[in-house]
Amino acid sequence: MPNLRRIPRTVRRRPRVSQRQDVARTEPQVAELELGGVRWLNIEAPTAVETAYLAEHFDFHELDLEDVLSTRQRPKIDEYDEYLFMVLHLPRFDKSIGRLNAAELNVFVGPDYVITLPNHPLKPVGRLFTRLSNNTELREEYFSKGSGYLLYEILSESFDYCFPILDKIGFKLDRLQNAIWDERSEDVARDISNVKQEVIAYRKIIKPERSTLRLLERARTRYLSEDLEVYFDDIVDSAERIWDQLDNYKEVVEALEQTNETVIAHKQNDILRLLTIFTVILLPPTLIAGIYGMNVPLPFQHSHHAFWLIEGGTLLLAVAMLSFFRRQRWL
Repeated sequence: MPNLRRIPRTVRRRPRVSQRQDVARTEPQVAELELGGVRWLNIEAPTAVETAYLAEHFDFHELDLEDVLSTRQRPKIDEYDEYLFMVLHLPRFDKSIGRLNAAELNVFVGPDYVITLPNHPLKPVGRLFTRLSNNTELREEYFSKGSGYLLYEILSESFDYCFPILDKIGFKLDRLQNAIWDERSEDVARDISNVKQEVIAYRKIIKPERSTLRLLERARTRYLSEDLEVYFDDIVDSAERIWDQLDNYKEVVEALEQTNETVIAHKQNDILRLLTIFTVILLPPTLIAGIYGMNVPLPFQHSHHAFWLIEGGTLLLAVAMLSFFRRQRWL
């Protein structure tokens, strides 16, 4: 049975500290809410100090505490007699590199507590914690139904936050559909590549979550009762909708990539056609100039009107060739 020793009930927010300060700190940074005997502890970017705090106040397995500090943990659910430990990955836009990365959310769930430990601050989790801190009625609604229902609300808020990210990707795809014919193909190709990388990264994050959430849906514990099955089924449906949307985006990106390649090839063909026409038109004057540049007797070489006659003949020949090309619809 977890050791639920009493701890101060004050809500402490994690301050913004530098990396050096974070490593040197000795006090655990724990934000906590409690109502009706149910507690929610939120620990952002946990360190060894926070895991030592959890080891002191709860009987968690040491391997689970090691997983909390691990940065390469796969999504999973470990069920114990007295608590449940789960690892989930959620999409997070990393502004420092301008890419979509996976943020890890570790969760401990017991009969009367939920402990969330995101390795990076997650907006949906932090936003829900703030709302419950400021709204007593909403906190009573969530906490009065037990830790299992509180877990559902946390996960629901987290996966609902995935849809605005999907909407941004969809907006980029819509803009690219109009930009293929209006902008430089090279710029569009770069934008398509960036969106394609986002879709691939998003798929890598969501794919393992689907099986993990199904395991959570089938979990049978005294704090995840059968009454909550329909709630967790809703989260599974959200993950499936996200995956289906990503499948659609994958097909759209591939179609846009093929279309842009076709546009580039079409433009290159137009350029080659024009260059070929110019070459063919300039070929007769070049040939005539080469012939009259030879040091041999040639017709009209002593005539004062030879230059104008030759130039007029080449001009008429060029006009005739242009007319022929237009009739053939090569121009």
